[in-house]
Amino acid sequence: MKFKLATGCFVIGSLLSAVAAQAADSDRAHPMAFVKDSVITTKVKAKLAGEKMSSLAHIRVDTDRKGVVVLSGKVKTQEQADRAVSIARETEGVTSVENHIHVK
Repeated sequence: MKFKLATGCFVIGSLLSAVAAQAADSDRAHPMAFVKDSVITTKVKAKLAGEKMSSLAHIRVDTDRKGVVVLSGKVKTQEQADRAVSIARETEGVTSVENHIHVK
């Protein structure tokens, strides 16, 4: 009887550890992950707005859970697009930048 109980506990523990490992790997379920992402996004947007170039205000900024910033939208010149990417890269917490900005 004790052997069956111990075996059952071992099997259940093994199954639950796999679920726990998956939950730990997916930090998006944790509210602080969203806060961190939004802080990075807000910092980038504030820096873009501070540049006082009207085209930079039309750039959309999104941040994923690993600190990757995605920039999208339209600007007038390639220099403005490059400046937006540079600003994003210089922002604290950003690990990399994906540039989806189009020059019109």
